Amino acid sequence: MSENTKSWYVYLIRTASGSLYTGITTDVERRFAEHQLERGKGAKSLRGKGPLELVFSAAFGNRSEASKIEHRIKQLKKSRKESLVRGEVKINQV
Repeated sequence: MSENTKSWYVYLIRTASGSLYTGITTDVERRFAEHQLERGKGAKSLRGKGPLELVFSAAFGNRSEASKIEHRIKQLKKSRKESLVRGEVKINQV
């Protein structure tokens, strides 16, 4: 599957302190596993903040769409992100 035909996903990870990290990837399970490693390809901002919990993911057609949604989610207040995680708000409502 080429880069252009893969689905892209937006995901949210909850840290032990309750904060939410937002990212995009083509493989949520692989990326989450990378984040859980103390060293490696995971986000530096998540190191030492475990245990981590994958609390949300949604598929998008391409990287551009996923990036736009990621940016919109990152602009939300935490309460709105929590509503998204609980399913009270749909991804197209953010």
